[in-house]
Amino acid sequence: MKDLSAFQPARGLRNPHAQTVVGRIVRRRFEPRYNRVRLDTDDGDFIDLDLWRGAEAPSGLCLLLHGLEGSARSGYMVTTGEALAAAGIQAVALNFRSCSGEPNRLPGAYHSGRTDDIERALDWMAARFPGLPQTAVGFSLGGNALLNLVGREVGGRGLVAAAAVSVPYDLESSADALQRGIGRVYGRRFLRSLREKAREKAVRFPDVVAPAAARARTIREFDDRLTAPIHGFRDAADYYARCSAKRFVASVDLPMLLVHGQDDPLAPGNSVPIETIRKRPNLSLALTERGGHLGFVGRG
Repeated sequence: MKDLSAFQPARGLRNPHAQTVVGRIVRRRFEPRYNRVRLDTDDGDFIDLDLWRGAEAPSGLCLLLHGLEGSARSGYMVTTGEALAAAGIQAVALNFRSCSGEPNRLPGAYHSGRTDDIERALDWMAARFPGLPQTAVGFSLGGNALLNLVGREVGGRGLVAAAAVSVPYDLESSADALQRGIGRVYGRRFLRSLREKAREKAVRFPDVVAPAAARARTIREFDDRLTAPIHGFRDAADYYARCSAKRFVASVDLPMLLVHGQDDPLAPGNSVPIETIRKRPNLSLALTERGGHLGFVGRG
């Protein structure tokens, strides 16, 4: 395997914000080639899976999990799906609730520690493609949720291997990063989408969703007003403490690659539980000096 920790940024892209922004731009050159499948959930909601149209006889399966307010159409999801298809692997992109272009049916949606929809997707994949080995890749929030799953469940729900990129291992640190300095630019971008969804839900579920959520000025405020209470947490601090991926790394028992840039502006490099990871022989850490958040735009 190529030594990912030796990553060298493209010329002119040593700045973490340049990596983060340009990574988003350059990965839009592919149009996704998906077939959509809708799955009902046990609680009366639904999730949408997008299956990459690739090899007719795939040799394996890979579930892709996007980040906060992303979707199957996010650039990093599309380029990963393209690479997997070229390798003969069936990529299945899970759109978290309310992220597939259609509002979900219930007041709650998704969060950094929610794993039941990931489990539903994996179970469907195993039934739809029996006998094929399953892997998963999570990006940012999706990586945090994936670590929650494989760290809590012995055997990792049948996964043979997994990977996670730019994970916010400490959710509180990431929330803080999004409300100071240039991080506020990223925070405002996320909030535009989150507040719009909160307004729609406040109309549909006035007894459950407080209108104040749509006026949140920071991600922490939004999590305090909506994410935490709607999903059974006491407040944002409780949500962050219980769902941060750093809690679950030591319990992961399957082979897993963890990729992170030390200069990540959204998930600070000092939040990566390096010593815990290095003590686990099944975990591989590619900790690069540069790369930003889901950037990693390299030379060549």
